[in-house]
Amino acid sequence: MHDPATMLGTVEDILRRAGAVPEQTSIPTVDELHERIEELRAERPDLITLERIGTSRLGEPIRLYHVGEGSRSALIVGAVHPNEPIGSLTILHLLDQLLHDEPFREGLDTAWHIIPCADPDGMRLNEGWFGDPSDRERYAREFFRPAPDEQVEWTFPFDYKTAYFDAMMPETQALARAIDSTRPDLYVPLHNSEGGGAYFYLSRAVPTLYPLLHQVTASCGVPLHAGEAEGAHFTVLDQAIYEMGTLEDVYDWSEAQGFDPYPPGSAGDASTSYARKYNTLSMIAELPQFSDPAADDTTPTETLYRDALRRSGEQLVETGATLIALLERVAKQVRMDTALLRAARVFSPMALGAGEGNIARADAEDDRPATVAELSSLEGLVDLHRLRWGGMLLRALQAEVDAGLASPDVRTAARDAQQVFEAWFHEASARRSSTPIPLARVVGVQYGAILAAHAQLERG
Repeated sequence: MHDPATMLGTVEDILRRAGAVPEQTSIPTVDELHERIEELRAERPDLITLERIGTSRLGEPIRLYHVGEGSRSALIVGAVHPNEPIGSLTILHLLDQLLHDEPFREGLDTAWHIIPCADPDGMRLNEGWFGDPSDRERYAREFFRPAPDEQVEWTFPFDYKTAYFDAMMPETQALARAIDSTRPDLYVPLHNSEGGGAYFYLSRAVPTLYPLLHQVTASCGVPLHAGEAEGAHFTVLDQAIYEMGTLEDVYDWSEAQGFDPYPPGSAGDASTSYARKYNTLSMIAELPQFSDPAADDTTPTETLYRDALRRSGEQLVETGATLIALLERVAKQVRMDTALLRAARVFSPMALGAGEGNIARADAEDDRPATVAELSSLEGLVDLHRLRWGGMLLRALQAEVDAGLASPDVRTAARDAQQVFEAWFHEASARRSSTPIPLARVVGVQYGAILAAHAQLERG
């Protein structure tokens, strides 16, 4: 019989804990999330304490929970992007384990600090699909992601060359206060992706962590991402593991490629950059909600990579142009300044810009064949831009109609946006085979990744 205290932090222990996450079929709303945490706090008010660190733009409290004591500090934050709620389940599971497994809690020797929801206003705009996250169409129709300058994760101060940003939102200020007060040895803002495989970002190279992240992912039955990185500028540390780098790096890379390094709609720095001053190890574990059978397939195809890049670029340019044209038709007639409309106004041109970037990259590529995973991720990028920004624009226009404020032109534009969205959704459904990944698996990977990263910390 193994002694749990001596096993804590070993590969065997981390894999066992990652695989023991209970099954879930839904994602809690903002109110449900806080209610469940308050139920846990009521069990052990001596162990779990609450601090209010700020207020959202719509008046919602921003809450920071403190759990346990120790020589290390770990800060875990949910909903830094409110369309990425898998972290809510990860937080609930982590809190449950810290509360009910005393040897585990004491053996970690860590003061845990947890913000369950950094952007409650934005998360409420996604709650329409939380009840059944397996429904891909409902997800697309009820999706919301804030414009960059309204995202908690990307509105930290930034001043570099021609770029300047200092419009920190109240939610961002609250997160900054949490980072400054906890001075975390480990910082994990909880993200998730939409489809494909799992991938990770680290604030610095930690070679001993890479095989463990791969093992956790495999043990939970989630594929690793083998397609396109989110940005061509990222340094690859290992398969599906990237170094975060800095926004200055992104600026310099874009400038060297001939792109606008700080285009309209750009925002500020990331929370992980803000935490660097404390020598913090930051980690992001991106887990997919929907499976892609091609996510880790590195088999070469008969399609040249440059041709695939160019085709995706052309489709993105067409996507952006379509959305921009719809917006321009009603620019002077829409009356409701909603977060959905503000986001659609910013992201639609970004789709066009992403397309132009892929076309420019295609011209510099050689004749190598694209892999199955690369083709799939490029197709997925097109679908992502179409369904996310098209769905948000449709919701924004329909809100005008439902409120009885829509002019005839806005009503017509709403009907046209509906037709465009449905055509894009059916095209995506026809060419891509994907099924929802059980929530327990992706939460298990995210939870296991937190434990794996924690195991790399030096004891105080």
